[in-house]
Amino acid sequence: MLAEPNYYTTGTMTHTGAHWQHFDHDADIGVRGIGSTQAQAFEQAALALSAVVTPLEEISARHPVQIECNGDDMETLLVDWLNAVIYEMATRSMLFRQYDVHIENDKLVGTAWGETIDVQRHQPAVEVKGATYTALQVAQIADGQWVAETVVDV
Repeated sequence: MLAEPNYYTTGTMTHTGAHWQHFDHDADIGVRGIGSTQAQAFEQAALALSAVVTPLEEISARHPVQIECNGDDMETLLVDWLNAVIYEMATRSMLFRQYDVHIENDKLVGTAWGETIDVQRHQPAVEVKGATYTALQVAQIADGQWVAETVVDV
């Protein structure tokens, strides 16, 4: 069972109950995605990652970027997914507001929609350096929802 962290930000719940959260972790930030499927939890974890940088409502979902990654298990796949999103953000100078994830076996195929960073409009709070293996967990909880969480280095 997941420990109850100190939440300081929670994303909007959708009609499916999917949402994201940040949780305190020393000098870094925990990101958590909750959804009815593993893929939806991964989408929400990526939204939590984006929201570490700037409020999601400041980002427009204009341009799609395809992202693929593999992992030996779901936990490794989550870290690889978030690090692939961070890589795309850094190399394309983009922020993402919307994610669509499909997971089959150990492969994730996703699309991130976003826009080029406008420093004056987005006012990025921090630069996310990478997803870590700290507090890493992908699990189904008692109510049937999936939780995907880890700590990101800022």
